[in-house]
Parts: sequence; structure tokens; C-alpha cells
Amino acid sequence: MRQSPRWLLLAALPAEISASQLPHGVELVYTGVGKLNAALQTGQAIARFKPQGLLNFGTAGRTHPGVSGLVEVRDVLQRDMSAEPLSPRGITPFCERPQRYSAARPVGALNAEVCCGTGDSFVTAHDPWLAENGVDIVDMELFAIAHVAHEFGLPWRSFKYISDDANEAAARTWEQSVSHGQALFLNTLAELEGP
Repeated sequence: MRQSPRWLLLAALPAEISASQLPHGVELVYTGVGKLNAALQTGQAIARFKPQGLLNFGTAGRTHPGVSGLVEVRDVLQRDMSAEPLSPRGITPFCERPQRYSAARPVGALNAEVCCGTGDSFVTAHDPWLAENGVDIVDMELFAIAHVAHEFGLPWRSFKYISDDANEAAARTWEQSVSHGQALFLNTLAELEGP
């Protein structure tokens, strides 16, 4: 019988990280882009592998100018849930589940303690709401992963490599730097303790 992995690592795309360099005890699943893909693949992977905890690695655009390199996410919210006037932006109406999820442990030695805003859009322009809600970086999968982790009672941690400035040049910059964070993440992964 196959032993459950200590960590289930979720990444959107093979361009972000290769499975060939992962240490023993880490199972990698590619979710695809966006919240629906991430939720579906995370749930299926948890049922299949029965991990002790979830890791997420990928790229993110920065909305706070002081954030760079590899960062660990402190908490995550939805930036594209907009059901006004039923509820304020970022809040799912008629939903008892958390509207913001926090990582399993405090941020360690990395250079930033960040809040991530997840949404099904590639951010290419300034959005005042992000600053008003303390969002430092933006991605397209983490809220869904954290949401599913909560449902299964699993701890999660997320590491993001800042690939772009979430501005009009973001797509070009992302394409040029999508794979640049892999080595940094693998170094951090080797130092991780239990979930």
C-alpha cells in the first residue's frame, strides 16, 4: 500500500516547477489556472493521496512595491467576489465559510509576510480596493486551495515568486520570469518542517 505523502504540492503549471527535483515525501499535482480548476484538482488530489498538509507554489503579481523575490503567504482572500449590494466585495453572500484564510503557521525567515488576493483575472492595472484591504500580491488559485484545505481540515502553506508588477506589462514580464522562482522554492522546501 502506498504511503501518504507528508506534503501535497499544488502548482498551476509545469512552467512554474518541475516534478523531477522534488524531495521524497512531496507529491506534485498541477491544478491548471483559475479557482475552479484549483478547487477541483485539490479536492481530487486530497482524496487520492491523503496528505498530511498542502503546499502551494506559484507565481504572483505584486501590488505592494516592497514585495519581491520568494514570499510566504500569511493569508488569502477573494478579490473578484463582487455581489454588491448583497454583500461587500470580497465576501460571498449567504456563505458561512470563512472569507479569509490564514496559513497553518507564522511566516518564517522569508523576506515578506504577505496577504494574497485570488481571482479569475490576470491583474494588469491598479485597483484601489486591493490596497484598502491590505492585499500585497495577486494570484489565480490560492483562495480555492485554502478553501478546500479548510473543508478537509488540512493545514496549508503557500510560497509565491513575484513574477510581475500587476500592471500593463505584467503578461510579458510573467512569461519571462515564470520559471525563475523554482530554485528559491526548492531551497525553502528542503528546510520545511512538518505541516
